[in-house]
Amino acid sequence: MSIVKRARNYLLDEMFNMRVLKNKIDICNYESIGYLDNDLIIINYDSGEIKIKGENLVVSKLLNDEILISGDIKNIEMR
Repeated sequence: MSIVKRARNYLLDEMFNMRVLKNKIDICNYESIGYLDNDLIIINYDSGEIKIKGENLVVSKLLNDEILISGDIKNIEMR
């Protein structure tokens, strides 16, 4: 794979991905927010939905294709 092709794939990444960090979850390339409150957040993506359950859940960053959720995350369920 050429360097140009690798750089293009990195910059134009359109695949859904999720990173779980300490007390945070970063989701990229999601479709929509299905439900939002301080105990439950539902994120829709191309293959289903993610239910994030916890306490004091807050959207720390919200972009067209990326959301960062902070709080005391207890459970993450993918359907």
